[in-house]
Amino acid sequence: MSRTDSSLSALGARWQALAPREQRLLLAASALVLLALLWWLALAPALQTLRTAGPRHSALDAQLQHMQSLQAEALQLQAQPRIRPDDAQRALQSSVAETLGATARLSLNGDRATLTLQGAPADALAAWLAQARSNARAVPLETHLTRSAPGGARAAAAPATRPPAPAAVRWDGSIVLALPPR
Repeated sequence: MSRTDSSLSALGARWQALAPREQRLLLAASALVLLALLWWLALAPALQTLRTAGPRHSALDAQLQHMQSLQAEALQLQAQPRIRPDDAQRALQSSVAETLGATARLSLNGDRATLTLQGAPADALAAWLAQARSNARAVPLETHLTRSAPGGARAAAAPATRPPAPAAVRWDGSIVLALPPR
Protein backbone atom coordinates (compact mmCIF):
# COMPACT_ATOMS: atom_id res chain seq x y z
CA MET A 1 0.00 0.00 0.00
CA SER A 2 1.39 3.41 -0.93
CA ARG A 3 1.59 6.43 1.26
CA THR A 4 -1.27 8.13 -0.59
CA ASP A 5 -3.52 5.10 -0.18
CA SER A 6 -2.82 4.93 3.55
CA SER A 7 -3.53 8.68 3.91
CA LEU A 8 -6.82 8.28 2.05
CA SER A 9 -7.88 5.30 4.13
CA ALA A 10 -7.03 7.19 7.34
CA LEU A 11 -9.10 10.13 6.10
CA GLY A 12 -11.99 7.81 5.23
CA ALA A 13 -11.87 6.24 8.70
CA ARG A 14 -11.89 9.69 10.29
CA TRP A 15 -14.86 10.66 8.10
CA GLN A 16 -16.79 7.59 9.20
CA ALA A 17 -16.05 8.41 12.84
CA LEU A 18 -17.79 11.82 12.48
CA ALA A 19 -21.43 12.17 13.39
CA PRO A 20 -23.85 12.69 10.47
CA ARG A 21 -24.47 16.29 11.57
CA GLU A 22 -20.72 17.03 11.55
CA GLN A 23 -20.40 15.41 8.13
CA ARG A 24 -23.15 17.68 6.74
CA LEU A 25 -21.52 20.78 8.27
CA LEU A 26 -18.13 19.82 6.85
CA LEU A 27 -19.68 19.24 3.41
CA ALA A 28 -21.46 22.61 3.59
CA ALA A 29 -18.25 24.39 4.61
CA SER A 30 -16.34 22.68 1.79
CA ALA A 31 -19.03 23.66 -0.71
CA LEU A 32 -18.89 27.27 0.52
CA VAL A 33 -15.10 27.37 0.14
CA LEU A 34 -15.39 25.87 -3.37
CA LEU A 35 -18.03 28.44 -4.37
CA ALA A 36 -15.86 31.29 -3.04
CA LEU A 37 -12.84 30.02 -4.98
CA LEU A 38 -14.95 29.65 -8.11
CA TRP A 39 -16.18 33.24 -7.69
CA TRP A 40 -12.75 34.79 -7.02
CA LEU A 41 -10.86 32.84 -9.66
CA ALA A 42 -13.36 32.44 -12.49
CA LEU A 43 -16.49 34.55 -12.30
CA ALA A 44 -15.37 37.89 -10.78
CA PRO A 45 -12.57 38.54 -13.32
CA ALA A 46 -14.86 37.59 -16.21
CA LEU A 47 -17.62 39.91 -14.97
CA GLN A 48 -15.12 42.74 -14.49
CA THR A 49 -13.91 42.27 -18.05
CA LEU A 50 -17.50 42.35 -19.28
CA ARG A 51 -18.23 45.56 -17.37
CA THR A 52 -15.22 47.39 -18.78
CA ALA A 53 -15.41 46.00 -22.31
CA GLY A 54 -17.91 48.57 -23.63
CA PRO A 55 -16.05 51.72 -22.59
CA ARG A 56 -12.69 50.22 -23.59
CA HIS A 57 -14.12 49.26 -26.98
CA SER A 58 -15.41 52.83 -27.50
CA ALA A 59 -12.06 54.31 -26.49
CA LEU A 60 -10.20 51.99 -28.85
CA ASP A 61 -12.61 52.85 -31.68
CA ALA A 62 -11.99 56.56 -31.11
CA GLN A 63 -8.24 55.94 -31.06
CA LEU A 64 -8.49 53.94 -34.30
CA GLN A 65 -10.43 56.73 -36.00
CA HIS A 66 -7.83 59.26 -34.86
CA MET A 67 -5.00 57.08 -36.15
CA GLN A 68 -6.79 56.61 -39.49
CA SER A 69 -7.27 60.37 -39.85
CA LEU A 70 -3.56 60.90 -39.10
CA GLN A 71 -2.70 58.25 -41.68
CA ALA A 72 -4.90 59.95 -44.28
CA GLU A 73 -3.29 63.30 -43.48
CA ALA A 74 0.20 61.80 -43.75
CA LEU A 75 -0.66 60.19 -47.11
CA GLN A 76 -2.06 63.51 -48.33
CA LEU A 77 1.12 65.33 -47.27
CA GLN A 78 3.28 62.70 -48.96
CA ALA A 79 1.29 63.01 -52.18
CA GLN A 80 1.90 66.76 -52.41
CA PRO A 81 4.64 67.81 -54.80
CA ARG A 82 8.00 68.81 -53.35
CA ILE A 83 8.37 72.49 -52.61
CA ARG A 84 11.49 74.52 -53.28
CA PRO A 85 13.12 76.06 -50.19
CA ASP A 86 12.72 79.59 -51.57
CA ASP A 87 9.00 79.03 -52.11
CA ALA A 88 8.69 77.63 -48.59
CA GLN A 89 10.38 80.71 -47.14
CA ARG A 90 8.10 83.05 -49.12
CA ALA A 91 5.02 81.07 -48.03
CA LEU A 92 6.09 81.31 -44.38
CA GLN A 93 6.78 85.04 -44.57
CA SER A 94 3.45 85.82 -46.20
CA SER A 95 1.50 83.60 -43.79
CA VAL A 96 3.12 85.30 -40.78
CA ALA A 97 2.12 88.72 -42.10
CA GLU A 98 -1.43 87.62 -42.95
CA THR A 99 -2.24 85.44 -39.94
CA LEU A 100 -0.19 86.76 -37.02
CA GLY A 101 0.46 90.34 -38.08
CA ALA A 102 2.48 92.48 -35.70
CA THR A 103 2.44 89.88 -32.90
CA ALA A 104 5.10 87.77 -34.64
CA ARG A 105 8.48 88.16 -36.31
CA LEU A 106 10.02 85.53 -38.57
CA SER A 107 13.77 85.13 -39.04
CA LEU A 108 15.20 82.70 -41.59
CA ASN A 109 18.57 81.01 -41.28
CA GLY A 110 19.34 78.32 -43.86
CA ASP A 111 16.94 75.42 -43.45
CA ARG A 112 15.61 76.79 -40.13
CA ALA A 113 13.01 79.45 -39.42
CA THR A 114 12.48 81.02 -36.01
CA LEU A 115 9.16 82.61 -35.21
CA THR A 116 9.23 85.01 -32.25
CA LEU A 117 5.84 85.74 -30.69
CA GLN A 118 4.70 88.54 -28.46
CA GLY A 119 1.05 88.40 -27.42
CA ALA A 120 -0.03 86.24 -30.36
CA PRO A 121 -3.64 84.98 -30.16
CA ALA A 122 -3.82 81.22 -29.66
CA ASP A 123 -6.35 80.64 -32.44
CA ALA A 124 -4.26 82.64 -34.94
CA LEU A 125 -1.14 80.71 -33.90
CA ALA A 126 -2.91 77.39 -34.41
CA ALA A 127 -4.10 78.50 -37.86
CA TRP A 128 -0.60 79.67 -38.75
CA LEU A 129 0.97 76.37 -37.68
CA ALA A 130 -1.49 74.49 -39.92
CA GLN A 131 -0.62 76.82 -42.83
CA ALA A 132 3.10 76.45 -42.23
CA ARG A 133 2.78 72.68 -42.27
CA SER A 134 0.65 72.43 -45.39
CA ASN A 135 1.86 75.38 -47.50
CA ALA A 136 5.54 75.59 -46.59
CA ARG A 137 6.06 71.97 -45.43
CA ALA A 138 7.68 73.40 -42.28
CA VAL A 139 7.91 71.12 -39.25
CA PRO A 140 8.18 72.49 -35.70
CA LEU A 141 11.43 71.37 -34.04
CA GLU A 142 11.52 73.37 -30.84
CA THR A 143 8.88 75.38 -29.01
CA HIS A 144 9.26 77.72 -26.05
CA LEU A 145 5.93 79.33 -25.26
CA THR A 146 4.53 81.05 -22.20
CA ARG A 147 1.05 82.37 -21.74
CA SER A 148 0.90 86.17 -21.94
CA ALA A 149 -0.24 88.05 -18.89
CA PRO A 150 -3.96 88.86 -19.21
CA GLY A 151 -5.27 92.37 -18.99
CA GLY A 152 -3.13 95.23 -20.09
CA ALA A 153 -4.32 98.68 -21.08
CA ARG A 154 -7.56 97.49 -22.73
CA ALA A 155 -8.75 95.71 -19.58
CA ALA A 156 -8.14 98.80 -17.41
CA ALA A 157 -10.07 101.02 -19.83
CA ALA A 158 -13.23 98.85 -19.79
CA PRO A 159 -16.24 100.48 -18.12
CA ALA A 160 -17.09 99.17 -14.64
CA THR A 161 -20.78 98.70 -15.54
CA ARG A 162 -20.13 95.80 -17.93
CA PRO A 163 -18.79 92.45 -16.73
CA PRO A 164 -15.31 91.80 -18.10
CA ALA A 165 -15.20 89.65 -21.22
CA PRO A 166 -13.12 86.52 -21.00
CA ALA A 167 -9.64 87.29 -22.21
CA ALA A 168 -8.45 85.43 -25.27
CA VAL A 169 -5.43 83.25 -24.70
CA ARG A 170 -2.24 84.82 -26.03
CA TRP A 171 1.30 83.43 -26.29
CA ASP A 172 4.82 84.82 -25.99
CA GLY A 173 7.93 82.89 -26.97
CA SER A 174 9.53 81.26 -29.97
CA ILE A 175 9.05 78.36 -32.34
CA VAL A 176 11.89 76.91 -34.41
CA LEU A 177 10.81 75.23 -37.65
CA ALA A 178 12.67 73.00 -40.08
CA LEU A 179 12.17 73.97 -43.71
CA PRO A 180 12.25 71.51 -46.63
CA PRO A 181 15.79 70.49 -47.57
CA ARG A 182 17.46 71.99 -50.59
